[in-house]
Amino acid sequence: MSKANKMSVFQLTILTAVNMMGSGIIMLPSKLAQVGALSIVSWLVTAVGSMALAYVFAKCGMYSKKGGGMGGYAEYSFGKAGNFLANYTYGVSLIFANTAIAISAVGYALGFLDTTLDPVMTCAATIFTLWLATVLNFGGAKYTGQVSSITVWGVIIPCIGLAFVGWFWFSPSMYTANWNVHDLGFGEAALNAITMTLWAFLGMESACANADAVDNPEKNVPKAVLGGTLLAAACYIVSTNIIFGIVPADVLVSSSAPFGLVFSQMFGGTVGKIIMGLMVLSCFGSLLGWQFTIANVFKAGSDEGYFPAFLKRVTSHGAPIAGMVAITIIQSLFSLMTISPSLNEQFETLVNLAVITNIMPYLLCMASVVVIMKAVDHVGSELKTTKLIAFIASLYSLYACYASGFEAMTYGAIVTVFGWTLYGFVSDRFDLKKAKADNEAVASGKAPADAVPAAAEK
Repeated sequence: MSKANKMSVFQLTILTAVNMMGSGIIMLPSKLAQVGALSIVSWLVTAVGSMALAYVFAKCGMYSKKGGGMGGYAEYSFGKAGNFLANYTYGVSLIFANTAIAISAVGYALGFLDTTLDPVMTCAATIFTLWLATVLNFGGAKYTGQVSSITVWGVIIPCIGLAFVGWFWFSPSMYTANWNVHDLGFGEAALNAITMTLWAFLGMESACANADAVDNPEKNVPKAVLGGTLLAAACYIVSTNIIFGIVPADVLVSSSAPFGLVFSQMFGGTVGKIIMGLMVLSCFGSLLGWQFTIANVFKAGSDEGYFPAFLKRVTSHGAPIAGMVAITIIQSLFSLMTISPSLNEQFETLVNLAVITNIMPYLLCMASVVVIMKAVDHVGSELKTTKLIAFIASLYSLYACYASGFEAMTYGAIVTVFGWTLYGFVSDRFDLKKAKADNEAVASGKAPADAVPAAAEK
């Protein structure tokens, strides 16, 4: 990709932030209202865990000499199999996640238009939204970054607006009444909401996935990861907690456009409509960025030889159009398979699946950072600190798996194990030459038979 078609560090930071915020926040007040304001516990846990993940991703980006984003990081400790599994599970998670984002955009658009659709027509609207985002990405990385820089204001303006003026409508008594609507225990409240709060931070790694689309990735990817995560964390925590002091939880929980609802209550229906329109814009901009990101993930895998060769083809603008089209066809089929009478039910199902499959590459990268840093002789206190933070991030990721529920964990495990099977069908491209050399060494007596498995693992 030519330098003229690449993003700046500012554009990548904004793309990272909009990938998280554009879709992550717009439905959150409604989902968190099932717990109440006590869900701030989940926010704090998730913010700490997400910053730990972001810190380690930043270190990976600074010191890794391999391309390919998270797959390249995982390869340091887990070889080609780890690279494949990271790209595969991340790609699958984005298929789930992008469908959920499209559903969010449709839900807000319906609220904006004061209309409803039956499940079939809602599915058709979701598929149309996915294809529109794909087609608009044909302009390449620079165009996507420019559009994201504009659409992110659709979520930043409402969040900043709430942070500055929402306090004039904030009622401490309302916040207290919304604190724990179902009298849950402290730990149970955190568990019930943590999947949704983690969903809100999914996207911090998108800077890594788009490393090949930015200048000087060794310096700019870490800046984008940490900057985008900090921006999102501040907006999330402040805005959602202000809302709990303005709108009753039982009203929030049934809303498909909670930000529009709170602005309608503060300033009237016209302002509420404007906010809904901004949120639709932001959510669609997020989908635009994610569709570009998922195509880059599969392109990186295709470059390594894991996925079909057509996925790595790019235009003169650096847009992997063939991959985008193939992925959107799969998403369209998946949309048909998950038709639900309730947008919220469909959204939550997809979110849980996206979270589970997204955690696998997180864990692989956390486990690889030590090798990445030692490979470039970064040891001492910096390595010790990074190891500790990576361990904390791994514990948090495993806890998030547990919080997603056993049904989501079961489906996620099936998807992951199936990935090992798929790797077996392409592994001859990477492991066959080594295996033959090991067999020849044993046959010639240069190596004992029991040395072959160990050699094959190196």
